[in-house]
Amino acid sequence: MRAQGVAAAVVLENGAPLGTLSERDAQGAAADRPGLLASDAMRPVLGTIDASEDLSAALRMLARPGSGQLVVTSDGAVAGVVSLADLAPVLSIGPAATPPGLKGVVVADTEVSDVRGEEGFYHYRQYSAVELAEKRPLEDSWRLMVDGALPRDRGQQEAFAAEVRPLRQASPLVMQTLPAIARASEPLEGLRTALSLAAAERGLRPLYDIDPAARRADALFVAALTPTLLAGLYRLRHGKEPVPARPDLAGGANYVWMLSGAEPSPGHAGAVERYLTSTIDHGFSASTFTARVIASTGADLGACLVGAIGALSGPLHGGAPSRALELLDEIGSPERARSVIERKVGRGERIMGFGHAVYRTEDPRSNMLREVARQLGGPLAELALNVERTVVEVLAELKPGRRLYANVEFYAGVVMAACGIPKEMFTPTFASSRVIGWTANVLEQAGDPKIIRPSARYVGPPPPQPVPALEG
Repeated sequence: MRAQGVAAAVVLENGAPLGTLSERDAQGAAADRPGLLASDAMRPVLGTIDASEDLSAALRMLARPGSGQLVVTSDGAVAGVVSLADLAPVLSIGPAATPPGLKGVVVADTEVSDVRGEEGFYHYRQYSAVELAEKRPLEDSWRLMVDGALPRDRGQQEAFAAEVRPLRQASPLVMQTLPAIARASEPLEGLRTALSLAAAERGLRPLYDIDPAARRADALFVAALTPTLLAGLYRLRHGKEPVPARPDLAGGANYVWMLSGAEPSPGHAGAVERYLTSTIDHGFSASTFTARVIASTGADLGACLVGAIGALSGPLHGGAPSRALELLDEIGSPERARSVIERKVGRGERIMGFGHAVYRTEDPRSNMLREVARQLGGPLAELALNVERTVVEVLAELKPGRRLYANVEFYAGVVMAACGIPKEMFTPTFASSRVIGWTANVLEQAGDPKIIRPSARYVGPPPPQPVPALEG
């Protein structure tokens, strides 16, 4: 390497690239253990790429999990090596080259779920999320997300339910502390404190220090306990005693039971169950990505979820269901729908509950919940159906070519209100199911030991500049 004036050499085996070896690697290995072979000190390569390939292809290959370099070939012969550090200045990786909010940027590989916005389709692992919500109870999808497979039979289904339902009960220490938390904060904000306390009392250890079985146990614990904490915080804030979880009730029915103290009708229990299943996960949302970033540091599962809840609490992320219901409250009756919508469109105001950052067609969650709302019936459902038709008609008249579709928040609020869930609990209810998706993503991220540590491009005054002396 010194003779050729290069920083690294490619290690070949039978003419094929096997790895790369830098001068630093060679010096360190030689100093520690004389007599080592080049293959003992080399770093594995991520692959090879022809010199004629576009740089974007190299960037995609280098962005895969793992770290290393690509071997560049020309006419089949080794021509050099390239790393992410080499590409950064060439491609100007940074704010100027990155879409705002990282929109469309792939940051990881995942087997948990995906959203296909152009198709109007999303799935949990290999199954349609909507079909799961329509055909399977919440706990089946929970098992799918955490363990990677649906229950095959009643025995497996009952075994998973028997494993997670006892975890719904909060400890005496947490229950003693809940009243003070409830007095100081709304349920979603209080959940951060309560969940952190529960995690500390259980002794949750850093993900980095425990094996997959212990991680799974922690994931089931925090996901099972979250609905209990939310319902308890809500009731305490309204001067009522918490209602203990019932191991004989499925997820949706048990949640309504803990909130209201009354067992819901089968229709309401089923509607809530379908809503909860449909909101378990939805790609790399802000809260899910936050949970994965924290998990990549090796922190404990409680810390990951507290961060995710903080991200969800932002009005741009988790607050839309209640705001969509406010639109219906503003309209009040079907007769006023057209005048209110025309006024909003004319002023360029946002129509809450319509449009989505990912979907370019109908939101499949909204389609499903529309049918749930129609089955539940009632004045609010009828108003919502009328308003949705009116929005489509007004846009066709005033904004030809512009299509806005109802998103999940529009009918979510209608369904939850019809089932007796108070408006202030809409976002917390969302969190009570999304915690399953968060934990599934955290478990997946914990399997990759590499920390998520992106770069930023400095755009301030050029350094270094002399530090000025104090005036006067």
